[in-house]
Amino acid sequence: MENDTKSKFKLRLSIGNKIFGGFTILIVLFAINAIIIFFTVNTIDNKVAMSSQVVNPSKDAINELVTLVHRSRMLITNWVFLQTNDDDKNALKYIISHEYPGVKERIQKLMKNWDADSAAAGFKKDSSQRVMMTKAFGKYDSLLKGSTDNIINTLRKFEDYEDPSTKLLAGDYIDQVVIPESNKIIEILSAIKKRQEVLAESTSATLVESTGNLRIITIVLGLAIIGIGFLSAYLLVRTITRPINYIKDVVVKLGRGELVEDKGTKFSNDEIGEMALATDSLVTGLKATTVFAENIGSGKYDSQFTPLSDHDVLGNALLNMRSNLARVAEDDKKRNWTTEGLAKFGEILRGNNSDVQKLTDEIVGNLVKYLKANQGALYIIDDTNENEEQTMSMVSCYAWDKKKFINQKVHIGEGLAGQAWQEGDTIYITDVPQNYIKITSGLGDANPNAILIMPLKVNDQIFGVVELATFGSFRDFEIDFVKRIAESIASTISSVKVNARTQRLLSESQQMTEEMRAQEEEMRQNMEELQATQEEMQRGQLESSAAMEVINNSTAMADYDTEGNIIYANTNFLKLMGYSLDEVKGESHKMFAHRDDRTGEAYRKFWKDLAAGRTQKGEFRRVSKIGKELWVYGQYNPVINKDGNVYKITEIIFDISAYKN
Repeated sequence: MENDTKSKFKLRLSIGNKIFGGFTILIVLFAINAIIIFFTVNTIDNKVAMSSQVVNPSKDAINELVTLVHRSRMLITNWVFLQTNDDDKNALKYIISHEYPGVKERIQKLMKNWDADSAAAGFKKDSSQRVMMTKAFGKYDSLLKGSTDNIINTLRKFEDYEDPSTKLLAGDYIDQVVIPESNKIIEILSAIKKRQEVLAESTSATLVESTGNLRIITIVLGLAIIGIGFLSAYLLVRTITRPINYIKDVVVKLGRGELVEDKGTKFSNDEIGEMALATDSLVTGLKATTVFAENIGSGKYDSQFTPLSDHDVLGNALLNMRSNLARVAEDDKKRNWTTEGLAKFGEILRGNNSDVQKLTDEIVGNLVKYLKANQGALYIIDDTNENEEQTMSMVSCYAWDKKKFINQKVHIGEGLAGQAWQEGDTIYITDVPQNYIKITSGLGDANPNAILIMPLKVNDQIFGVVELATFGSFRDFEIDFVKRIAESIASTISSVKVNARTQRLLSESQQMTEEMRAQEEEMRQNMEELQATQEEMQRGQLESSAAMEVINNSTAMADYDTEGNIIYANTNFLKLMGYSLDEVKGESHKMFAHRDDRTGEAYRKFWKDLAAGRTQKGEFRRVSKIGKELWVYGQYNPVINKDGNVYKITEIIFDISAYKN
């Protein structure tokens, strides 16, 4: 009991734990290295930022301010002693108004960070630079203001320079104020500048020191990580590689097909031990599997075998293989039976394709025998005219090895045979009633247990049906066999019927050829008479054409649509009315009618009757282009299209003005 308790609390250091521990140590070292590098780089970044953003800009700004002090002192002096030097005067004014305010503003912004820069560089927080810079600004501001008041504003005009007292006072101001104060300002700025240079040197030294420390830390930690990595790899090799090599030898032998014996090797309490136990179980299972496989190879498909577990892939695969092999053996048997049958009936169909009766007798007899059935019959669709109802006749039957000829016709949809013909599909029934023969079959006096009716169909065209009966049953592969045979039978019957029809048509063609030869002479005589008639008609057409030409030359004609708009007019019509075709085409007929006629009810009824298909004729009063009143005799004829509708109206008129006058 005590040992069991100890075993429960015994720490199981698995391979995963060992690998995890080694990588954890490496990760911790990497994290320490990253943290140190981060802080060191952050210090370097701060130094660089301070140098680039404060120290160096401060030095540059102070230098620029020193330059401005020198320039302003020189320009103030020139203002006093060089009366006509306007460029220097403008330069002094620009320094006072623009340059100095800009430099002052920039230095004041940088001054806010001077104390922080001193602390970052390792100095005590000191505000003396800011005090000195403020003092320098104050002195420079006083200098510029005094120069403006005592020199710039007093020496403005030519007369000012001619005044000895004014110029003398200005010269004294330069000697007593401008030059001494400028020197003091430059002295203060030089001190500040020197302080900034010290800060810059300190910052550079700090950067060099930090970079060196970073390099040393990186090398030390890198060496430590490499050493710990090698140590972890060595320990993993001792605790993992050697046991795995042992198991590898066992697996390699299994891979070569050798069944090894268990040598009782002990392993630590980790995954390696579990792998060893699994290997022993695998060897035992392979021995049982080998015996089962040998039985399957010998054809003993009823051998018993129990897989190692529900997930035993090899064992379950062998069980499936046994089932598949048994099924394949049965399928091969069925396939061979089907192949032999197809070859046999193919030979029957090829050897009897000239006589339908002999062909059907051979088919039915051999089909019943090959299927081990009891009865069979074959129906073929009769050749009928288009107006006759189609029927199907039994051309051959087979029953108990004794042939019976039965004169039986079946209409489409009548009985099971007619139903198979109508639907074009297989009918297979096993529950056959006792009075089946009397109702449908006509195969004899026996009452079969199963009936198979197969349509003889090829390319969706049905040529008949075959009906089989047995006291047993038809299996699926036998039904498929009959279906394949039925297609070949239909194709052969189609060929036989086509050959017979071709022979009959050939005989009829020969007979028709003789009749056509007898009619050829009669047709030749008719052609001679037809040719004479045609020549007479041609002469008549020439005479008619001449007459029409005379009529066209003396008759005025025009075509209108159903609304009375002009479509066409011949030369006589245009000459009579005094217009050209372009002037009248598309215009209304009213342009020719007399003004007393075109607005009356009779004129509207005139065109309404024409549109309805009624011809109008008589004497009409018309007006030419120049207003001359004409009398014509005319006839308006509606022209009908193939749909029976009026699509235009033709006008034919003769000038009878002289007669009327």
